Amino acid sequence: MQWITAAHRDPFSPATWQITFDATTPVELLGDVHSELLDLYLEDRHSDKDHLFDSQTSAQEVYIPLLAHGWRHTIKTDGTQTFLAPDALGGMQHQYDRTLSSDLAPSWRVWGGQPNDPDWRVQFSQTTPSRWSQHSPPPCSPPVERTVKDIPFLTRHHVSIAAATTTAKQNKPSIPVATPPPRPTISRIR
Repeated sequence: MQWITAAHRDPFSPATWQITFDATTPVELLGDVHSELLDLYLEDRHSDKDHLFDSQTSAQEVYIPLLAHGWRHTIKTDGTQTFLAPDALGGMQHQYDRTLSSDLAPSWRVWGGQPNDPDWRVQFSQTTPSRWSQHSPPPCSPPVERTVKDIPFLTRHHVSIAAATTTAKQNKPSIPVATPPPRPTISRIR
């Protein structure tokens, strides 16, 4: 199962670009991409710019945050660059030489988990503005909090468990409670 987000310059023409998310892509990533899509769409409606189709972001600008956060980088002669997270549980591949492929063929591939058997994948077509590939994977985002039931069983081995704290209860001032007065004794005489 896949989620496909596509942009069309003309409603009746083929897609200009598309992003394909697999069914296990984290909802936070889907939310970030679609939030920015909506923001840019609304911004475009009130300006003469076309952010959804014209990218001002170069591919090199996508690489910089990854390299700054210690991601490993390899370049192959087939026109691909691969970036791996320091813990090797995420990566991004960019097919920068696109001479033999169609516009909608994946140019950027992003994954979470082991490179050979990822837990989730996202693909960006060649004509997708580079800014979208910056959302995935987030190199320096804070950890995501989830309950165990919200984590797919097959990916639970990647989970780090943080200790739960109850600081809210500890910080409340204690209010002294008065003891109730003793009940009066009733003596019955017969």
